[in-house]
Amino acid sequence: MGFHNLSQDTLAEQLLSLALRSGAEVAEVYQSFGHSKPVFFEANRLKQLETSQSEGTALRLWRNGRPGLAVAYGPVEAQTMVERALALSELNQPETPELNSNFQPQYPNLGTDVPIEVLVDWGKETTALVREVYPDVLCHGDWECDVEKTRLVNTEGLDCYYTDTTLSCYLSAEWVRGDDFLCVSDGQIQRNFLHPDKLAQQIVQRLTWAKENVTPVSGRVPILFTSKAADMLWGTVQAALNGKRVLERASPWAERLGKPVMASTFTIYQDPQAGPYSCPFDDEGTPTQPLVFIQNGILQHFYSDRTTGKQLGIRTTGNGFRPGLGSYPTPGLFNFLVQPGNGTLRDLIKYLDDGLIVDQILGGGSGISGDFSINVDLGYQVKNGEVLGRIKDTMIAGNVYTALKQLVKLSGDAEWNGSCYTSSLIVEGLSSISKQ
Repeated sequence: MGFHNLSQDTLAEQLLSLALRSGAEVAEVYQSFGHSKPVFFEANRLKQLETSQSEGTALRLWRNGRPGLAVAYGPVEAQTMVERALALSELNQPETPELNSNFQPQYPNLGTDVPIEVLVDWGKETTALVREVYPDVLCHGDWECDVEKTRLVNTEGLDCYYTDTTLSCYLSAEWVRGDDFLCVSDGQIQRNFLHPDKLAQQIVQRLTWAKENVTPVSGRVPILFTSKAADMLWGTVQAALNGKRVLERASPWAERLGKPVMASTFTIYQDPQAGPYSCPFDDEGTPTQPLVFIQNGILQHFYSDRTTGKQLGIRTTGNGFRPGLGSYPTPGLFNFLVQPGNGTLRDLIKYLDDGLIVDQILGGGSGISGDFSINVDLGYQVKNGEVLGRIKDTMIAGNVYTALKQLVKLSGDAEWNGSCYTSSLIVEGLSSISKQ
């Protein structure tokens, strides 16, 4: 499988032909090839440059209605892979194949490749901008250009492929002040261009807010989640919208279609053409589509793959994705957008009379239950619209669903945090617990 000619590679055709000749009724081949150029910085200096490649092939077939899956990383013999998939199919129960057909588009490339020299320059520029203001901090980070080619072909006439290029960066600034250790981190993921100056400004702003340590308030206070920290809340919402969770009756919204589930300010959707995670088709070959999940707080749709959609009595929403190369497609999201509100993060801060800012958390989210108790890794106390300083040894607890019904304000400073596009927001209904 060559990096520049995945669509012309013949392995997929060989696998499909051999599978049919070996008694399979239908088969599909999923191929991916990745090329990465990471640049690493440590203690304010360029540490190393790397180049890595990865390739993988997954064959899925059905013989006598029984599915079998075989996976290979790197070069592989087609006959060996078919035999492995057939052997595994003997262990599985029969099922109805859900494959797309007669769909052979070639999509334009997404994103722009960036030379490694540019990545190095961006890393040096960001570090210099931070240390110009705070010369005592140690900056660590990585800057990366990833190119991934994906192809999906099956015996029903499907053959689709595209190339996706994304740029990403991550920077942490460590500041040691006697016995006090502070680490501020942030990052970006974009197509075509990264913004070193913006990343540096975000790091510097948080270092400035953290100059003083203050005793945090305890009890029920308004909590301002920055766009970076708000991703924790949306992870629970994504789980509740998963069609598979609806089938399992694990989602609290299983019977809530057409009803309010959060504050009326919220509109949440997916967009196949938006942001660095835009995607033309899912891992089942279904074209992705715009879809509004929640409009003005009212639940409109769940997302599903082909099998889940059929069981729910709806069509697939083009959200069948593989958690890994060796996994079957399951409902997943390619991007998740929260329609921005108005104003900036500074406007939200000015709106707070007495509250906390949560910017970095320790540990994961709440899961589908919505209940959570998280340690604040980086947070600040606000009084009369001004940041007083950094809070330590503080925990935030509550329920995501309850908090999202008690929205105070949603800003317009939306940013991409991974595949989630969200603004900063203030919610009520949460408790702050601190060591005095």
